Amino acid sequence: MALAESFQEILDSLPPDWTDLELDLRIADESRYVDAAVILSVINAQPYSKADWHWRVLVAQSFGHAAAAETVRGALTKLDAEGLEGEMRLREVREGRAEVVQMWGRPESVREEFRKRRSL
Repeated sequence: MALAESFQEILDSLPPDWTDLELDLRIADESRYVDAAVILSVINAQPYSKADWHWRVLVAQSFGHAAAAETVRGALTKLDAEGLEGEMRLREVREGRAEVVQMWGRPESVREEFRKRRSL
């Protein structure tokens, strides 16, 4: 199965309030590791050293210090287009978190809209 399809299946299985997740990624042909690393640098994939898996990929839904799901899907689609086969597994999912935003001095309408959009 293509990496982008696997990633989409993982996203489809997540609850609607997921905030970020961690994936492990491994390519089948290790001689093309550098080619894959160049493509994965766009999403800031973190390489493992001396491990079974090659990279750890951090994905965020709407905020945080991780790559957006759309960008990750694009990078994985590019890996598929280059003929790089591999596999991935879901390592960890975090859900129900909300970003901290300074609301001092903002009108109540802005605060209500923020709570409504974030389901707080």
